[in-house]
Amino acid sequence: MSAMFFSERVLGWFDEHGRKDLPWQQQTTPYRVWVSEIMLQQTQVATVIPYYERFMQRFPDLPSLAAASQDEVLHHWSGLGYYARARNLQEAARQVMAHHAGRFPRDLESAMALPGIGRSTAGAILSLACGQRQTILDGNVKRVLARHQGIAGWPGQSAVLRRLWALAEQLTPRERCADYNQVMMDLGATLCRRGNPACGECPLADDCVARSEERQAELPGRKPRKKLPVRHTHMLLLQHPDKGVLLERRPPAGIWGGLWSLPEAAVGSALPDWCRERYGCDILRREGWPLLRHTFSHYHLDIQPVWLEVAENPVDAVLEPDSRVWYKAPSPDKRGLAAPVKWLLDQLAARTGVNDDANGAMCETGSGSRRAGAPDLSRRPGQADL
Repeated sequence: MSAMFFSERVLGWFDEHGRKDLPWQQQTTPYRVWVSEIMLQQTQVATVIPYYERFMQRFPDLPSLAAASQDEVLHHWSGLGYYARARNLQEAARQVMAHHAGRFPRDLESAMALPGIGRSTAGAILSLACGQRQTILDGNVKRVLARHQGIAGWPGQSAVLRRLWALAEQLTPRERCADYNQVMMDLGATLCRRGNPACGECPLADDCVARSEERQAELPGRKPRKKLPVRHTHMLLLQHPDKGVLLERRPPAGIWGGLWSLPEAAVGSALPDWCRERYGCDILRREGWPLLRHTFSHYHLDIQPVWLEVAENPVDAVLEPDSRVWYKAPSPDKRGLAAPVKWLLDQLAARTGVNDDANGAMCETGSGSRRAGAPDLSRRPGQADL
């Protein structure tokens, strides 16, 4: 197969149909492209655009992101899920300020050394923003190449991945590399979709193996599925009539790292005793709410919400601004909240006639499965929400 013939066809399609008006394609800088590439990992363009625009309004350049508090960065990221992306993005920005004089590195190895930036992401930033000839291989590109060349197997397997990288290197042109990389992502996102691909509109249809052999549904191979284990927890809405609901910050790494969440007690705990031992508080009233299932890529979490009204008590003695606070729905501050936590707080606010949708903390909506009366929290395919 001629690499030139391949690139000429996709670039011709780009000139006529490619996306050229995306926010990160305007006033292009490495920082703007970098933020977009991180947001676009595991997330569709249409979902990313409004979050990108808000994020860039608040953090218009690398120094502003590096200097911000993690709470504010997570708040502006909330809604996209996969919070490790936000934490890594900010840490990488701080490293660029400290070790690269505030300038995104222009060589592939240095870019890949930054947290959260792999080979494909680094190649995309350097090609789209810096005009370099760099190869990319995101999920969309893998799908286009695997179908066109009839490459079987799950792309996560080492042998399949090596073959796809070699093919991507072979086909990437020396001229118009930025346009080529953009159109390969566009083709995978808009025509060569996982389900119901628009083969009749594809510039590569004439010699596409998957189309000629009717193997579109088979290629690329899917990741082997495993039965997910189920874990259980109590989430406690500890409410003081005057002070609000108690929130605790999650550890910096792991599930919902750095976000604010409700206190969690192991299933089977004697909750009045647990609250008295942990917070020194007495419970006046309690009410169990319907079970809520939240699904991660590697397990289901069954959450039993319990509302508890606390009496005047020593809880304030264990409050710490960076780890444990009272949260008032009528006048919320900017905090990143995990999806089920935000939804439960909304339910509590609705019961008391309070609606904080207009100015409350934004919620993560990309991880979980739906039950009757609950929000649609179905996660996008990909890594765990860490």
